[in-house]
This record gives sequence, C-alpha cells and structure tokens, in this order.
Amino acid sequence: MESKYMKRALELAEKGSGFTSPNPLVGAVIVKDGVIIGEGYHEKYGGPHAEINAFKNANEDVRGASMYVTLEPCSHFGKTPPCANAIIEKGIAKVFIGMVDPNPLVAGRGVSLLRENGIEVHTNVLEDECKRQNEIFIKFITTRKPFVILKSAMTLDGKIATVTGDSKWITNDDSRKFVHQIRHRVSGILVGVGTVITDNPYLNTRLEEGPVSHPLRIILDTKARTPLDANVLGNLDEIRTIIATTAMAPAEQLRRLEGKGAEILLLPIKDEHVDLDALMTALGELEIDSVLIEGGSMVNYSAIEAEVVDKVMFFIAPKIVGGETAKTPMGGTGKMLMRDAIALENIGLRQFGGDIMIEGYLEKR
Repeated sequence: MESKYMKRALELAEKGSGFTSPNPLVGAVIVKDGVIIGEGYHEKYGGPHAEINAFKNANEDVRGASMYVTLEPCSHFGKTPPCANAIIEKGIAKVFIGMVDPNPLVAGRGVSLLRENGIEVHTNVLEDECKRQNEIFIKFITTRKPFVILKSAMTLDGKIATVTGDSKWITNDDSRKFVHQIRHRVSGILVGVGTVITDNPYLNTRLEEGPVSHPLRIILDTKARTPLDANVLGNLDEIRTIIATTAMAPAEQLRRLEGKGAEILLLPIKDEHVDLDALMTALGELEIDSVLIEGGSMVNYSAIEAEVVDKVMFFIAPKIVGGETAKTPMGGTGKMLMRDAIALENIGLRQFGGDIMIEGYLEKR
C-alpha cells in the first residue's frame, strides 16, 4: 500500500513540471482509513508546497491520518513557512517520505522534527523513483550548477544532417513532441551560434495541451556573430536570451545585441571558445537549474569533453542518408583508442513510433 500511495504522489508532483524551478517537484497524498482524503503538489515557484495544498484539498479532518510525500517536508522558513510544522499542527499520525531532502537547510531536520513531536516517520519509500524525478534539483542544490542534458537526433547510419546540411526532419512527430516536453521542463536551452546562423531556430516550447514554460535561450557565441534579426532575439519580453561570449567579441556588436534586449555574459576563453565550465557556474549563479543542449557536433563534443554533461538523450531514426562528409553527433578531435571512449551508465530505452531513444548518464571520470 505504501508504494501505491507514493506512486500517486509522484504522479501529482509531475504536474508541477516546468513551473517550480529552482524548487523541486513534490507531491503529497493524505490517507485515512484506507481512503485518500486529500491531494496536492507544488504548483509553482513561490507558491504553497505540496503538503499545504493537500491539506487545503482534504475533504475531512486529517487528524490521525497518514501523509505520503515524495520529498522530506521542509523545516525552515523560505518563500513559505515550514511544512513540518503544519504537519504537526494538523495532527498527522504517520508520514511516509520518498527521499530525504539534499538541501543543506533541510537534510534530515524535517524528519527529526516530526519524530520529536511523536509522529511515526518512514523514509525511502520508492526512493529511486523520487530521486529520478528530482535529479535536476538534487544536482543544483548540492553543486549550485545546472543539471545538463545533451540531446541529439541521428539517422540509423549516425548522421545529424545530409551532405548538403539538410536536417529537417530526422525524427518523427512523437519524438519531437517529447523533446518539447523536455524543453518545457528545463530552465535553459543551449545552442551554438552556428545553429542560429544556419537554422535560425526559435528555441521555444511548442505543445498543444496546457500552459507551457519556455526555457531561457543560451547562445554560445565566442565572437558575437548572432545576427540582429535572428529569431532568438524575438519575443524577448516573453523568453529571455543570453549571449554567452568572450573578450574576442567586438564591443559595438555587443552593444547592438544588448540594444535588442539580449543579456550578455562575458566569460573566460578556453581553447579559443567560451569556457563551458565557467558558463555553467555563471548560469548557476543566475538560478538556472537545468540546461538542454541541442547543439551541433562541435558544441556536443566540447560539452562532453568539458565534463559539464550529466545525461544524454540520443534519438535514432530508421533512415539512412550516407555521405562520408555528412556530420555526426560528435565532432572534435575524438578519442584515439576505443578504451578511452566515454561510457554511459543506467541506460534506458524508449520507442516513439519507429524512432528509438537511448538515454544514459555519463560515468564520472
């Protein structure tokens, strides 16, 4: 029964996806006499937490009931009062917790407070599922750097474009819809200026159902070559755009970009390009907790080599285009020996029609 109610709490938590950053996704369920009497989730940053919304939703007195919550209730004052105090005041008898909060401000204090007040507490209920759901929050709250996902799409023979550079579309509608769901979830989307010049993308979220969240657009642009009429410089009142650049950029062009409404991040140079590790540090300082990289082969390889990538998602379409000079997902100098190949762990596979997505986490070197 514990798993049943925690799974429901996880389903509720997912409803906050795209709107709680940099806070975690949290769901809560209140059960009394084997019946759910209240449900809630953290709906948006700065709003009431899941536990409080569950109390508001309860259709009868919660005293003596059990609460299932995906993340340890907070015990400190932040944007809202401590949830642990509310649980105590409401007379909840048992609390089942999915995972302990990695936030140093909480980190077990909520559990201790509940137990000190006579509440029976059970931890690590569906812990792996809860951690997976909040992998972005866990990385950000413990390192102050964003969780980075690298996404790429290729043909069966490993090409991201034909020899002429044509790349629309490699994957099918279902795959592209899923990518937009990821865009909705993350705080930022990153591409190189080459992609901006060649494809002129909007880098927004396009989903038919429900309200959507548009990620901040981040352009890797060492010499500030972003065209002033680029689509990423449109709708800046709705979607922010950051130009990540260096001292190699002409000052006048930076002024023009700022005049269009772009934000300029002047960063150190590494190997004649933007230092990606410095960029991630800067984004963390701006409370950007997650980044989706949708770059070309050079950006992809540079991100992997800089060890800023946490997770990869590779979509493989059942198409063959050939061409020795057609680009592959990874450029750069590459590895000289197979034993030096970068390995993935915790591999997952999903199918979208005829497309297959392989995802995994980079082994820490």
